[in-house]
Order: sequence, then structure tokens, then C-alpha cells
Amino acid sequence: MAETYNNLYNKIISSENLALAWLRARKHKTRKLYVMEFEADLQNNLLKLHEELKNQKYKPEQLKTFILRDPKTRKISKSAFRDRIVHHALVRILEPIFDKTFIYDSCANRIGK
Repeated sequence: MAETYNNLYNKIISSENLALAWLRARKHKTRKLYVMEFEADLQNNLLKLHEELKNQKYKPEQLKTFILRDPKTRKISKSAFRDRIVHHALVRILEPIFDKTFIYDSCANRIGK
């Protein structure tokens, strides 16, 4: 029988989960200007993000696109930092649920694969 999950949205948007997601999003980026700007008013920025999500008013910002040549040419689309916090918040809650359903050989972006 399939396992059921309740209140996932509330878990995703919880203040605790958003704070942990912020920590993951900032990892190895603490000297980036966009991280420092967000952290200059961290409590209010996280609270605003939580309120937007809670009231279903959240809208992701437009992606910033640039070309990277390292060594091959690639088009990169980068999310705003606050949107990356939301990405991490989603992954923290949903990854443990879905990861166990993937076949062993599915390796893209999976930890330990």
C-alpha cells in the first residue's frame, strides 16, 4: 500500500524549513553580493518569503541568463537567491519522499550517486 503524506505545503513553507533552506542556499556563497544583500535584513526577508508562500502570493523572479565558456559554451539560467531558498525548501521536504522511489541507476543530481 502506498504511503500518504499530509500537510506537505505547510512543512515546505514553515519558518524552520525556510531557515534551513537559506543555510543550504548560501553554502559556499557567503561573499556573493546577492547573499550579503539578502542577509542584511535576513529576518524580514525570510518572514516576507514565508508570508508570500503562506498567502500564495509568491512569484519567482525572472531568471538571469548568461553564457559560460568552461571549456564548452553553455547557456546558464540563474535563479534569484530568494527563489533558490524556495528550491531548497522544496527539496528538503520532497526529496526524501521521492528518492526512495527512483531506480538505483537514476543518478542525476542525487547525493551519493
